[in-house]
Amino acid sequence: MPLTQYYLDNKNEAVKKFYGKIEIEHASAFLYFNKKGIVQELIHNLKYKGYEEIGTVLGDWYVEDLKSIQPKVPFDAVIPVPLHRKKFKERGYNQVATFGNALSKGLGIDYNETILFRKKYSKTQSKKNLLGRSEGIKNVFDVHISEENHNKHFLLVDDVLTTGATLEACSRALLKIPGTKISIVCMAMANS
Repeated sequence: MPLTQYYLDNKNEAVKKFYGKIEIEHASAFLYFNKKGIVQELIHNLKYKGYEEIGTVLGDWYVEDLKSIQPKVPFDAVIPVPLHRKKFKERGYNQVATFGNALSKGLGIDYNETILFRKKYSKTQSKKNLLGRSEGIKNVFDVHISEENHNKHFLLVDDVLTTGATLEACSRALLKIPGTKISIVCMAMANS
């Protein structure tokens, strides 16, 4: 498996995706995603063929690495990148839910899929270029703000980090909550 080892380096390629865009505490991806590689096959089976257990296996595996950084970067809750209701109905599940739940259990922190929500339906970002992704994802996400979520450090999780546009948009929404800190963890990162 093409492991990134990004959790060991606070100046890794995942972190660099967000330089000058949003302030984050940590960013990492577990695996490298290459076209026609094993990781692409795993993510494809998870996302489109209903093999949700892949997310659990990857989360259980990666959480052992994340435990080593949690004392320095303590997370309060895992937040998955949400699907729009229509997309959820079409697919029947959120492909990052099992990954996020595995991280939540392994780290002993809350899993919360209700704070962040997708307010606009959009076609898949995977076929768009950087400009198309950035433009297509603006103002798509929002948050339910409650005082109990103030001053929290959220671990935002997604499947594949490519341009970072979706995660940036999610982070901007979460940062509306007073005192919020953001960290980002993905199952995989596309090789540039």
